[in-house]
Amino acid sequence: MFDIGFSEILLVAVVALVVIGPERLPGVARNVGRYAGRLQRYVHDIKRDFNREVEFEEIKRLQHEMETTVQSMQESMRAVETTLQQETLKHQTDISEAMSLDEQPVRQKKSKVATALAESAPQAHTDPKPKEDQLSLF
Repeated sequence: MFDIGFSEILLVAVVALVVIGPERLPGVARNVGRYAGRLQRYVHDIKRDFNREVEFEEIKRLQHEMETTVQSMQESMRAVETTLQQETLKHQTDISEAMSLDEQPVRQKKSKVATALAESAPQAHTDPKPKEDQLSLF
């Protein structure tokens, strides 16, 4: 704190011995030491409180930044969720349309195949009298 060398302390001690006297010098030195210790603790407490306030402000700033980051992430997640829901709905609609379009040709093909089979199958001869071969199947 102060730049005081040994020679300067020695000079102050000699002056104090001459001015105060040898009888009262130990008591004065004790009081000066006590007050110097109190002053030192007081300065230390002020520094500690100041550092604590600086750290507290830093923590508040970081907390605010984190809250801002979390809010922006939540907003982006909501946007992604909305986009995914829209894409899913679009794909479901596309699949439904594709399936309905696929069913129409299948139905048409089935009916064409059935018609072709019916046309290509030999015509059954309808005889009013059943043949014996046909009755013996049972």
